[in-house]
Amino acid sequence: MNARMLSYWESRSFHRTPDFVVIGCGIVGSFTALFHKRRFPHHHVVIVERGPFPIGASVKNAGFACFGSPSELLEDIATEGKEIALGRVEERWRGLLELRAELGDGPIGLELCGGHEVFRAHDPLYTRVSAGFDELNASLLDLFGTDVYHWNDAAERFGLARGVRIASTDLEGAIDTGMMMSALLRKVREAGVTIRTGADVVALEETTDRITLVLADGTRMSAGHVVVATNGFTKQLLPDVDVSPGRGQVLITTPIAGLKLKGTFHLDAGYYYFRDVDGAVLLGGGRNLDPIGETTFEDATTPVIEQALDRVLRELILPDREFRVAVRWSGVMGFGTRSKSPLVQRRSERITLAVRLGGIGVAMGIRVARKAAALASDGIA
Repeated sequence: MNARMLSYWESRSFHRTPDFVVIGCGIVGSFTALFHKRRFPHHHVVIVERGPFPIGASVKNAGFACFGSPSELLEDIATEGKEIALGRVEERWRGLLELRAELGDGPIGLELCGGHEVFRAHDPLYTRVSAGFDELNASLLDLFGTDVYHWNDAAERFGLARGVRIASTDLEGAIDTGMMMSALLRKVREAGVTIRTGADVVALEETTDRITLVLADGTRMSAGHVVVATNGFTKQLLPDVDVSPGRGQVLITTPIAGLKLKGTFHLDAGYYYFRDVDGAVLLGGGRNLDPIGETTFEDATTPVIEQALDRVLRELILPDREFRVAVRWSGVMGFGTRSKSPLVQRRSERITLAVRLGGIGVAMGIRVARKAAALASDGIA
């Protein structure tokens, strides 16, 4: 495709050569641009986003302000060791605190409504978690200064199916994803960062003195440095990077009269997650039912997972209640094959990676961005 011809005015006002470009306008990309602009206010900083607005997991997620359920943390300790697993918990927790400090609780719609892990009746996972429960709380005491988790006999209060068991924490909550991203993008624009939407980067060409972004429409943009913050879509641009797409399918019901559910919930080792939103139930997950099929960039829902989500609604969340699904959607997360931890890495002299958020970008995004901005700025005047 031939490059589109630009007028003098376009070149001067909209295509001025940037010093610093971030690919991806989600949580990580937006904060990375913001932190760089604060450190180098004289730099022309640009975020390029292929959609008309952010279209990745940052605006598709369920809005959980969480740092990990007991089953997840115990599994991580068993497979990776206590130091790595608890270090990641600390990053998530500090990330949530930084997100609140940066944007404010009101602008992100934060509700400190508590987080809960639900175990089905006769679930062997409950037995394993129960055995390590006290030790897990003891391991987290230095970070939180209190017991994080407690057993909660609240199934009836939440309207859940009889016989389920619940482990709860008062330290987690929920956010309004749309409000959070709107507040972040306002702050980014106010700082003087340019956001260029409809810019689909299909290739990066690096030379000794510049990095060139090739866009799908043939336009070429040069910059001093590029940060790739495309998370689950990274392989489309850089196929050799250890981050694979993992699609999450989500639904929300119509409002339900007298809904008892309140808080954020994980089920089946976190493969299902649900919460209340505006008097309705938001539910997502089921990726484990089709791990190959859900390793995809495609924005779609599938009958097998739609049916599984409906069954969880009917049997566990809203037993003996009528409900109707209002909207279904999906979002693509980024996962590693060898590590659960985010990938923040200087790939070359002019390219930095800030990807692989592992489905926990709300908590980790700002910390990943801060590290990426610092790493990318090494040697920049």
